[in-house]
Amino acid sequence: MPSKPNPFDEIERMFEQMSRQFESFDPTDVAGSLGGVPVNVRDEGDQFVVTADLPGYESDDIDVTLPDTSTLRISAETESDATSEDEEEESVFVRRERHQQSVSRSVSLPDRVASEETDASYQNGVLTVTLPKERPDDEGGRTIPVN
Repeated sequence: MPSKPNPFDEIERMFEQMSRQFESFDPTDVAGSLGGVPVNVRDEGDQFVVTADLPGYESDDIDVTLPDTSTLRISAETESDATSEDEEEESVFVRRERHQQSVSRSVSLPDRVASEETDASYQNGVLTVTLPKERPDDEGGRTIPVN
């Protein structure tokens, strides 16, 4: 008579598989897969170019900030349903799926950037941020002449 498989062996196998998956877990890759802002960061020698998918937003809905010289923060907020509150009270919705949406993402950059020289553009749902790298002579602040 064939023996029954041990159910605890199967549970142990599943825990080992989950453990292997968590070992390769990179929290910086999660934002795009969990509904955050998916980004690409390209190093073009003298600058970084960050592209982010933000479909359904207007350029006025998007905020791009550099909290420090090696971190880029992108956030966007929009209210998809353009009806006013008065119209909502008079309307009877059969189905309502459009709502306010906000997303944000912080991206750590591999090198410091010159924050005064950055540029951002938004076209067809794609945000492109150009971040020139800080040159070595920029790091020391200002030069003080010695008399």
